[in-house]
Amino acid sequence: MLCIELRRFKMVQPLKKVKNVNKRKHNSFKRHQSDRKIAVSESWRRPKGIDSRVRRKFKGCGIIMPNIGYGTNKKTRHVLPNGFKKIVVSNVKDLELLMMHNRRYCGEVAHNVSTLKRKAIVERAAELNIRLTNGHARLRTQEDE
Repeated sequence: MLCIELRRFKMVQPLKKVKNVNKRKHNSFKRHQSDRKIAVSESWRRPKGIDSRVRRKFKGCGIIMPNIGYGTNKKTRHVLPNGFKKIVVSNVKDLELLMMHNRRYCGEVAHNVSTLKRKAIVERAAELNIRLTNGHARLRTQEDE
């Protein structure tokens, strides 16, 4: 029943639909020798050795170092395919932050919110005309037999 009520409202559209131009995909930056030693985790650490081939960026090392050139465009950074940026919502009060910015930001109900409070968040978001990315999650009602 709640889902039927939500479909009546016209969903809010983003202020500007910015075309997201992604750069070429690259492998994640893995730490040097993380594949050889168990004690060295994969999370990136900058090599600091005086003779390090990776730090000196020799060809053929197989490890690429992160630098500013791998960054994304500031206008399209963190923008979802629907044109909005995302803010995690844990309660109804968090929706008040999005009231004035509902053309730029959308809400996402946190994963640890119960079904009862999730229903209240979805109803309040519909009143305030705020888009939710996962508004239909865990809202299916069971018919009594």
